[in-house]
Amino acid sequence: QVQLVESGGGLVQTGGSLRVSCVASGRTDTRYTMAWFRQAPGKERDYVAVNSYINVSIYANSVKGRFIISRDNPKNTIYLQMNNLKPEDTAVYYCATRNSPGISSSASDFEFWGQGTQVTVSS
Repeated sequence: QVQLVESGGGLVQTGGSLRVSCVASGRTDTRYTMAWFRQAPGKERDYVAVNSYINVSIYANSVKGRFIISRDNPKNTIYLQMNNLKPEDTAVYYCATRNSPGISSSASDFEFWGQGTQVTVSS
């Protein structure tokens, strides 16, 4: 069973930066897609960034140019570097992975989820 544990959330001012991390355990194959989603209060869970095992990444338009997704396969860790943060980035950020190596931005395609980490951007 794959387990995901996020860390690194917190409170930051508008324009600041934050990096969240996600450590995966329970799998030995690195050929998997990982992603970051976020969910603000009263809103649906939306994709933020997705990274495939061949290191192809896609980003939501709202974060393109500000956020960077990256992975460290030996450490089974994926990161989301968030720069120039805005109040509308405030949300619980979730790490997710799927058994398929293909890229998807749909939450329903991801079988495994972390518990989430809160990111709050103050104005």
